Amino acid sequence: MTKTSKNPLLAFFSSVQLALFLLFLMAGTSIIGTIIPQNAPPGRYLEQYGAKMARFMELLNLTDMYNSRWFLLLLLLFALNLIVCSLERIPQVIKIIKRDNLDTSADRLEKMGLRARVTLPGGAQEGEAHIRKVFQQQGWKPQQRQQKDGTLFFAEKGAWTRFGVYIVHLSILIVLLGALIGSSTVAKKLLRDPSFAFKGSVMIPESRQSEVIYAFKSGTPIELGFGVRCDYFTIEYYPNGMPKTYLSKVTVVEDGAEVLSTDIKVNSPLTYKGITFYQSSYQPYQDYVVTLQKGAAELQTSSIIPHSQQQQWSEAGITYGIINRENRGEVTRRVKVWLSDGQGEPSIFWVNLGQEALVERPSGSYTFQAKQLYATGLQVTKDPGVWLVYGGCILMLIGLYVAFFMSHRKLFAMLRSDGSSATILFAGSANKNKVGFEKKFEDLAGTNR
Repeated sequence: MTKTSKNPLLAFFSSVQLALFLLFLMAGTSIIGTIIPQNAPPGRYLEQYGAKMARFMELLNLTDMYNSRWFLLLLLLFALNLIVCSLERIPQVIKIIKRDNLDTSADRLEKMGLRARVTLPGGAQEGEAHIRKVFQQQGWKPQQRQQKDGTLFFAEKGAWTRFGVYIVHLSILIVLLGALIGSSTVAKKLLRDPSFAFKGSVMIPESRQSEVIYAFKSGTPIELGFGVRCDYFTIEYYPNGMPKTYLSKVTVVEDGAEVLSTDIKVNSPLTYKGITFYQSSYQPYQDYVVTLQKGAAELQTSSIIPHSQQQQWSEAGITYGIINRENRGEVTRRVKVWLSDGQGEPSIFWVNLGQEALVERPSGSYTFQAKQLYATGLQVTKDPGVWLVYGGCILMLIGLYVAFFMSHRKLFAMLRSDGSSATILFAGSANKNKVGFEKKFEDLAGTNR
């Protein structure tokens, strides 16, 4: 009988070699994507790699690799390979599970790797009682069928575990689906809706709010559907001037109402309506947030003022301004303040940013405090496929556990009786963890007693 030749295209997409090649290719490109900073400003690539290399990386989309068309094509090929491979092999697994094991001959039992023979006094009835007791003590539920050689008893556990590898396949497909759904390229090119999934950033100065963010690379504005206001930004520095910690206090404003206020800091993002805001950077300005208080909070004002510009607090009859500053790079350490109430010589003093200065004037005492104005830099992402990715990862762990630590175990018992004694041939098999099943088989067959 001639063997039917397999379709070459089907053979290609169902081959393990293709799966290994695609895995190797995706792993290699992922390493490249880890080494090359993703979605950085174009100037950074020019500075770090030079004009020619920066242009080459731009052509291959290596600066936004995980949203590139060629990487998404790799994912689709890998998904197609898994689907075809699984659909081709699952019918064979179903056939194994549905096999009529009670049709197994005594000769085949004699050839199994695990077998043990037990002889008992009495007839077939005593032998059957012994078999059922042995099976049921270990939680096995036997079936039986009369054969020409005797009575065959059979029980199995974990037949479904043969699908463990296909659970892993399904989990990978779910993860890939989540990655595609969360891709900004899919949102723009296929769905024609850039707001469906995106990655971008926004710089919001203190006391300001923004209703849009700007997509990485293209800089396209994307409407959020609500506003994010930066109420306050604070930063701490090491003695050498390097930033130590920083955070932003932000408020979400929707339809003119303040919905929530929270702190955003590194590794502690804000998520609202499926959009996540990460603290990623900051920008110091050469403007200052000044707070003035007269007496015991009789009057108080707060305003943003530039350097070298006179300000007036009309309610208290005060004029003031910052006339000098001490900087380390773009960061101001302290400022020199001029303050007058129109009575006598003005007060001129230095004050460290973030600290209070008490100024005594003929019109009363004043508390002066200043801080440098900052803009918070937020990285903003909307990934509607993230829960599919999380669910796929959990399912993958389950599938891996089933595939590596569970097995399909079968136990047979052939009973023969001559009226005065009963001979029982126990036999068993497992598709995985055969050493562990051997010990279990010895317990079942009673050969280790």
